[in-house]
Amino acid sequence: MSHMQRRRSRRAKVVRRDVKDNPWVDYKDIDELRRMMTPNGKIYSRKRLGTTAGEQRRIAQAIKRARYMGLLPYTSGTV
Repeated sequence: MSHMQRRRSRRAKVVRRDVKDNPWVDYKDIDELRRMMTPNGKIYSRKRLGTTAGEQRRIAQAIKRARYMGLLPYTSGTV
C-alpha cells in the first residue's frame, strides 16, 4: 500500500465555537485540557492538535489559567 492510498482519520475538534463562531476554550474543563498536554505536563504542538494559531493561543492561555488556579499541575509528579 503506497503512502497516497492510506486514509487519514479525522481528529475530533479540540476547540469549541461560541454562538458567533469564535474559538472558545474553558479553563475549568480539566479533562479536555489534559488531552492537550503530554503526561509530563507540556502543551502539545499545533501540528499534533490540528489547531490554528489563534486557537493554540487560547488553549495555552486556558492551560496556564488552570495551572494558576491549581486545577492542573505545572509538571508531572514523577519528575
